[in-house]
Amino acid sequence: MKALSARQPWAWLIVHGHKPVENRTWPTSHRGDTLIHAGLEFDAEGLQSVLHAFPDLQPLLPAQYELGGIVGRAQLIACVTQHPTRWFTGPYGFVMHDPKPMPLVKLRGQLGFFDVPMSPLLHDALHRAGSSAAEAEAAGQERLF
Repeated sequence: MKALSARQPWAWLIVHGHKPVENRTWPTSHRGDTLIHAGLEFDAEGLQSVLHAFPDLQPLLPAQYELGGIVGRAQLIACVTQHPTRWFTGPYGFVMHDPKPMPLVKLRGQLGFFDVPMSPLLHDALHRAGSSAAEAEAAGQERLF
């Protein structure tokens, strides 16, 4: 499966359905199932900007974010240069659909999209994230979540 790394709190915001667009400086042709990886670094300044811009959102305290592994999955359905959400800052936005958090699977991240081999831990985490993830896995990661 393909994975994309983001620093926390951004990864948490994506997998919990608060942030429908992941901003990047580069476009992608990848579409489909995407694992969301939380990097080892925490973006404290980013958390402050989220709290300022979205006062009704109640994210976790910095020490509560999981770091250094797969924290969820989503369906990447488009790469856009404009999007109506306030989360879009561009120049490119990866539009995420049907996000699901999952138990942390420790894994070293990489830049850009990277391949994650199926392991027993990842398999179990995908199944705990919901039956649709298990169905997609069984279908060779081709089915929409």
